[in-house]
Amino acid sequence: MSRKTKIAEKKRPDATKRSTVVGKAPAANHAGAEDDVKITALKLAGGKLSPEMEAYFRKCEEKLGFVPNVLKAFALDDAKLQAFVDYRQEVVQNAENLSKLEIEMIATVVSSQNRCFYCITAHGNSVRQLGDPVLGEMMVMNYRAARLSKRQRAMLDFAVKLTTAPWEVEEEDRERLRRAGFTDRDIWDIASVAAFYNMTNRIASAIDMRPNSIYHGQAR
Repeated sequence: MSRKTKIAEKKRPDATKRSTVVGKAPAANHAGAEDDVKITALKLAGGKLSPEMEAYFRKCEEKLGFVPNVLKAFALDDAKLQAFVDYRQEVVQNAENLSKLEIEMIATVVSSQNRCFYCITAHGNSVRQLGDPVLGEMMVMNYRAARLSKRQRAMLDFAVKLTTAPWEVEEEDRERLRRAGFTDRDIWDIASVAAFYNMTNRIASAIDMRPNSIYHGQAR
């Protein structure tokens, strides 16, 4: 072995000293890591959580490995957090005939129209995990580029119109959903999901809510 080769070998980093987490940079250099500490632009102290909400946070930790920042933001007031969690569960997640993927597709497309950084990041990640990475990216960038079923295209077109020009929604729009196979209960659910995420988009944008940094690298 030549002297130059020996020097090069000495300069190589020791593999045993590298991070054991594949693809994860050290915390100090991790893109977006600051967003896990400073999650909104408001200086508000967290309130005392009820036992039920403490259990809910623990469930998030167990299931996801972290607590979504949107829940931490609402934790300034336990009553507001409880109302947010309950409404999301009862009105959004319990849609009668919409799949979890379809709900997340609506959330992502609505958030894309509103350019809501938090919700695009969080729900785009959900679509990547429930569907596939390409579908998730298309929901963020331009859902019309995706090869969607007639049902899904009608659903998203309605959600977008309700977001960008709600005063223009007429019977013709509801009838298009019916022709695509949706019931009147489904129309209520699609509208409820779209309306809920329009609301959360407005709050997230108003307070510069930051998404958990882990979202950026998942399911890619």
